[in-house]
Amino acid sequence: MIADDYCHDLAVQGSKDFRYSLLGLPLVQRQTLVAVHAFYLEVTQIPEECRDSSVARVKLDWWRAEISRLFADNPEHPITCALHPRLATFNLPEEYFREILDGVAMDIDYDAYPSFTELTLYLHRHGSIPALLMAEITGYQDRRATPRFAHEAGALLQLFELLYESRCHTQQGHFYLPEDEMQRFGVGPGDLLAAQTTGRVRQLFAFQAERIHEYYRRALDALPEADRHTQCHLLIRLELTMSLLAEIAEEGYRLLEQQTYLTPLRKLWIAWRLRGREQRRYRRRMSLV
Repeated sequence: MIADDYCHDLAVQGSKDFRYSLLGLPLVQRQTLVAVHAFYLEVTQIPEECRDSSVARVKLDWWRAEISRLFADNPEHPITCALHPRLATFNLPEEYFREILDGVAMDIDYDAYPSFTELTLYLHRHGSIPALLMAEITGYQDRRATPRFAHEAGALLQLFELLYESRCHTQQGHFYLPEDEMQRFGVGPGDLLAAQTTGRVRQLFAFQAERIHEYYRRALDALPEADRHTQCHLLIRLELTMSLLAEIAEEGYRLLEQQTYLTPLRKLWIAWRLRGREQRRYRRRMSLV
């Protein structure tokens, strides 16, 4: 299996929403986005695959060495082999990949976060850094505002994932909802393991959803008009996430009892509609230049 096929099987076929965000992108951008996402998925699986923390750390150390080999032009893994020829084309800083690995280390070393303040570093490493890499791949003009958009957008995507998978994470012994917020709403670990969404849990989940909405507002406010077209990849992922969050809210945040999904046809429609809207917006703006 060639390197790009390995990345495609992991990132596109194994990811629910990622494929829809690739709609309409040039081939070289698609392949690079897929390789970066495959790297993220590959390394973030380490804590789940290696129940023994010492084994997980050994595997993580191997990946730290592999990143060194990648930037020394000697990669060994299919994912880094796919990334290597793209390093000269796109700005993919080595420290970004190392920050993602540091985020994986947090999954090995920490199982709870006392407050949202402590969680923000986790959101940065697991959400913002991958989004910043993807923003670099699709390109932008505003070197201050658009990275801010990517930072907020990536944190939002990770916040939603922590909410959506809260019961699964609890079953694995991880608590990503801040402890002080759980206490504020009278929710304990046992409540998140139950197959029933109580009123207290619903209030806690609604509070998390409002934070996600705030990140969404900040992300869109930060994105300059000149870069909306090139950042369609992230905009589509945000739109899919916010549409699913709206469905979850409509159903009363019953995340402990069921998993809410968007159908593949609806996801395709959302992605196609957003990209078309942004293309028309871009053409109108260019006609005025």
